[in-house]
Parts: sequence; structure tokens; C-alpha cells
Amino acid sequence: MIDVAILLGTFVLLCMIGMPVAYTLGLAAILGALWIDVPLEAVMIQVSSGVNSFSLLAIPFFVLAGAIMAEGGMAVRLVNLARIFVGAVRGGLALVNVIASTFFSGVSGSSVADTASIGSVLIPQMVKQGYPKVFATNVTICGSVQAVLIPPSHNAVLYSLAAGGTISVAQLFLAGVLPGLLFGACVMGLCLVLSYRRGYPKGEAVTLRQAGRIALDAIWGLVTVVIILGGILSGVFTPTESAAVACLYAFCVTMFVYRDYRWRDLPGLVHRTLKTVAMVMTLIAMASSFGYVMALMQLPATLTSFFLGISDNKYVILMLINFMLLVLGCLMDMAPLILICTPILLPVVVKLGVDPVHFGMIMLLNLGIGLLTPPVGSVLFVGCAIGKVKMEEVMRTIWPFYGVMFAVLMLVTFVPALSLWFPGIVGAR
Repeated sequence: MIDVAILLGTFVLLCMIGMPVAYTLGLAAILGALWIDVPLEAVMIQVSSGVNSFSLLAIPFFVLAGAIMAEGGMAVRLVNLARIFVGAVRGGLALVNVIASTFFSGVSGSSVADTASIGSVLIPQMVKQGYPKVFATNVTICGSVQAVLIPPSHNAVLYSLAAGGTISVAQLFLAGVLPGLLFGACVMGLCLVLSYRRGYPKGEAVTLRQAGRIALDAIWGLVTVVIILGGILSGVFTPTESAAVACLYAFCVTMFVYRDYRWRDLPGLVHRTLKTVAMVMTLIAMASSFGYVMALMQLPATLTSFFLGISDNKYVILMLINFMLLVLGCLMDMAPLILICTPILLPVVVKLGVDPVHFGMIMLLNLGIGLLTPPVGSVLFVGCAIGKVKMEEVMRTIWPFYGVMFAVLMLVTFVPALSLWFPGIVGAR
């Protein structure tokens, strides 16, 4: 126990003094290795091997494809497409916000990108039509959580990596479809209820001619989703290959079909993407060494014994893990938590008979909710900045959305079929 206390204590202490999480993981791993007399060469080998994986190439390609689509006019077109379906009902613009997030999630795979792109378009429009700024911000940030579930979720790739590569990325992508759509539908239901109670405005109906023109304009971007999922399901592409093809397609559509983006802006976009990818890869490398030292200290086995000592009922254990992940999600960002917690918690739930793919959806949704909670909720910060509202204002009014998200989390936790039915009928590997 002293070994574990030194490893985790160093990690917590360095986080508290404000050191970046990646460096915190690396330094804690080095100190832990020195304490248990593990050669530092072994730790460095783990740092190197942690990013020496072909499947990790999917992350930079998906990030770049999402960035190209976000800055190249795709968000505006998806917003217009969503208006066709729900724009004319009371609270219609709030519903448009959520549906546009659903569409964009299938392109970007990132909640932060979703909030930035959809929010910059729709929050000002909602405010102009008479919606409160805070409500518009709440809808935007909550709708964007779909991106952690709906393929191509970057975090699903991280979960597969953290699980040792034993879980298929294709299965995780498919498993996220139904929970993601359920999440969006429940947020839309809450928006309808609040809109009717508070008398929010109706939108304008879209004529048939306008609908055809809008759909034709948006279909180019939505083909990206077909490339990603269709390529994987048909066996033509691996997830990594589909990411590369989607990136090339996104570039061609943005520069040659939509033509809203200037060539001289491309170097800046690539530079921002490289910075994001560098941060993610550094985090993965350091988390690999941290996980290696944890395994040597037998922390996963110890935690398994601890949970099984509390109860042998998997639903009780899953409930405890849910509450633990919700608390941790308030204190740390999503990516490092996936990389740290998966090697620890996965053996616990597998021992109880929980499918690893199902547990992946539970973990992703838990930590996705954490993106909306202070003090480190990145999506919350981005939404407040775009909506020009204070975090305190958002926190006073977001509780109904938290309630809906928690209800969806319970459904995903205790109804495994929501996660496993689609991969089962498709037979993804």
C-alpha cells in the first residue's frame, strides 16, 4: 500500500500545484519506479511503446478532418439541415442546436469542436430570437456531449488503447450509436418541455424548395460519416484507414466544393491540429508508463479485491464506479482519466461479467458529463466563452440538463443492449 500511496500521492500533489497532467503522470511513474527498484530504462521503453501503435494514427486524422469541416463551413450547413426537421416548432431553434450537434458529432468526434462550431453559429441566433443566453449555452454544451459516443469519437480510440488494444475500435464506434442518439433525444425532450413552459419562440418553417437546396448543400459533409462507418462495416477500411480517407475527403469538399475556406489559412489550421495531437500523444505516452508502474504495484488486482469485498453484485459495483467516475470527471479532463482508470477498472467489471464494450460506453458517458462540470470542464469553459456568460450563471440553471444526462447514464449502465445490440447485429470485429 505504501507503493501505491507514493505513486498516487505524487500524482495528486503535482496536479494540485498546477503541473500539466502529462508531466505529472511521467514524474509520478519515475518516482514510483525508483521506489520499487524498477530500472528507469523500463519506464522509458513504456513511454516509447505507448505511442508505437498503428491504431493511434486514427486520432490525428480524425482531429484534422474535424478541424477542416468545422472551419470550412460544415457547421453552418448542418445547422440549416437541422432546421428542415424541427425549425418550426416552439423551441425549434434549441432542437436545431441539438440535432446539428448530432450531425456534427459524426464528423468531428470532439465535444469541444462541436461546442465551438455549433455554438458560434447558433448561440447568437438563439439570443436574437429571444432565448436567454444561459439557456442557449446550456443547450449547446449539453448537446455536444453526444460527440464522446457517436463515431468517430476520439475518446473511443483512447479507451481501446487503454484497454491494451483488446477491444475493437469498430465495435466501440458502433456501440456508441444508440446511446448517443438516445442522449440527443432526451436533451431534445427537455428542451421541448422547457420551451413550452417558458414560452420560448417558434421558428420559421422551411419551404420544400429551400429544404431540397439545403439538403443538397449539406449532403457533401454528411458523406464523411458514410465513409467512416460504411468503410469500417464493409471491411474496405480499418478505422485508421477510414480516418485518413475521411481527412482527404473533408479537404476536397471544403476547398473545392464549399470553397468557404482560404488556402492561406490552411497552414494555421494544420499548426493548431499538430499542437492538439502533440498534447494528446504526450499524454498517451506518459500514461502508458504510469499504467506500467501501476500494474507492477498490482493496483488493478488490489482494487478488484476491494470492490468484490464490498459486493459481488455487478449492478452495485457499476453504481459505485459511476459515482466515482462522476466525481473524478469534475477534477480531471477526460483523456487522462480514460488512460488512467481503464486499466484499473476494466479488470474489476470483467471479473463481474460486464462486457468491455458496454463498460466503454459507461465510462465515456460518465466522463463526457464531466466535461460540463467545474473546475476543469473544458466544454463548459468553451461554451461560456462563446455564449459570453459567466460560469456561475450556467451552473445555476443547468441542473435539469444534469438530471436528464444522469437518467441516460443509468439507462446505458443497466440496459447493456443499448450498447451491444448494434455491434451484435452487424458483427463488427
